[in-house]
Amino acid sequence: MNTEQPIRRVVIVGGGTAGWMAAAVLSKTLGPRLEIALVESEAIGTVGVGEATIPQIRLLTGLLGIDENAFLAATNGTIKLGIEFDGWLRSGERYLHAFGRLGHDLGMLRFHQYWLRARAAGFGGSLWDYSLNNAAALQGRYAHLDRVEGTPIEGLVRAFHFDASLVARVLGKQAIAAGVRRIEGRIVDVALDNDTGAVDNVQLENGERIAGDLFIDCSGFRGLVIGQALGAGYEDWTHWLPCDRAVAVPSASTSPLLPYTRATAREAGWQWRIPLQHRTGNGHVYCSAFMDDARATDALLENLDGEALAEPRVLRFTTGRREHFWHKNCVALGLAAGFMEPLESTSIHLVQSGLSRLLALFPNAGLRQSEIDEYNRQVSFEYERIRDFLILHYHANERHGEPFWDARREMAIPDSLAHKIAVFRDNGRLFREGDELFTEVGWLQVLIGQGIVPSGYDPMAEGIDANKLRGFLDNLRGIVNGAAQQLPAHSEFISGNCAAQA
Repeated sequence: MNTEQPIRRVVIVGGGTAGWMAAAVLSKTLGPRLEIALVESEAIGTVGVGEATIPQIRLLTGLLGIDENAFLAATNGTIKLGIEFDGWLRSGERYLHAFGRLGHDLGMLRFHQYWLRARAAGFGGSLWDYSLNNAAALQGRYAHLDRVEGTPIEGLVRAFHFDASLVARVLGKQAIAAGVRRIEGRIVDVALDNDTGAVDNVQLENGERIAGDLFIDCSGFRGLVIGQALGAGYEDWTHWLPCDRAVAVPSASTSPLLPYTRATAREAGWQWRIPLQHRTGNGHVYCSAFMDDARATDALLENLDGEALAEPRVLRFTTGRREHFWHKNCVALGLAAGFMEPLESTSIHLVQSGLSRLLALFPNAGLRQSEIDEYNRQVSFEYERIRDFLILHYHANERHGEPFWDARREMAIPDSLAHKIAVFRDNGRLFREGDELFTEVGWLQVLIGQGIVPSGYDPMAEGIDANKLRGFLDNLRGIVNGAAQQLPAHSEFISGNCAAQA
């Protein structure tokens, strides 16, 4: 292909959530100027376990003009207010990484600095006493609430749980209606241009060749175009995130219908629980150096809340990322771009943010290396900061005497994470850099939840009288508890607004 010519033909290699999300977004935003084709084979299955999201998913539904209630009904979806971490610090201890704000900031200081001062003085309670999302989640309650009336307190911040296979179907219908051409077939060859080394076309089993100017690789772990054809290397992160297996199985729904994901620490990894309307999604992520597949499967089946609805299936992966996410005329999304285990539900977000950056840097009159480099710089930064956040969960543990967890606690960690922990450990200071995904509030909850408590606090927190501080905190706790108790049950919200059709 001629890398100087305008991009007119986009070929998406692979379907699933990543492929159809790319098709839906590109057809919605650039459809009139692009011919978009998506190649997938019904004979090739998808991973299909990305069933939990973070609040940014609502940017996607908003962009695509998708009604949330209709979306949840079509995907057997439920509401997610956060992720509960059970046993990650020590066995039997839990905390929630709740979405939304904590408390209310005063002046130039974040709320948690006042909480740290109160804690040092022996009052103030738990950090999570000031999270409305936490209170609603643990009480199993939900309703749309933007702000607590008559107060400065932000309302509930939501994401979704859903059936990933049904999400691909919903997005596919929208993309096809917008003009995307779906091509059924297995790709057997990727032809490169002799002069530029860029991708010229992909060939199907039946001999048909699909040519394009830009290729989006959504072929999963294979990285059919970005890796196998173009040779973009893979940066292995298993020395920091050594879990390399997951066994997944759906189980029967149980009551109450919880509005949060649960991640339970196990002997050599952790177990996820994702409540949907028609079933519960379950999986056991583990390190094969400490546990074999049979034991991991048994551990999962022994810890289900309901009857297993299918045979467990084992997935194998290598945590890490592509050395280049955009190489020549190919952009990798989803598992083709990299994989970090689903601990903080970032997989679908990374597809979404990759598309957002692609749109921001979309070639106007041909490919430009400066724009490709900028895309790779931004995506690399996001992956690395998410990597650090995930490592924190493992590294800061007190599960002494358990080989897998002892090794996580004793391992060397990235300098960027070590620095963030050190700055926080002194006086509770947190700084969000650039476009990194997780906010100060997210880092705060995991740091405190994993037992990293600062030795001091910002001296400006002394600017309020101790009695006034006590009253301020008491008032906030009262507002949070009162607002949560007025909410209906999560199951009532689902049945009244977005119940799936039988």
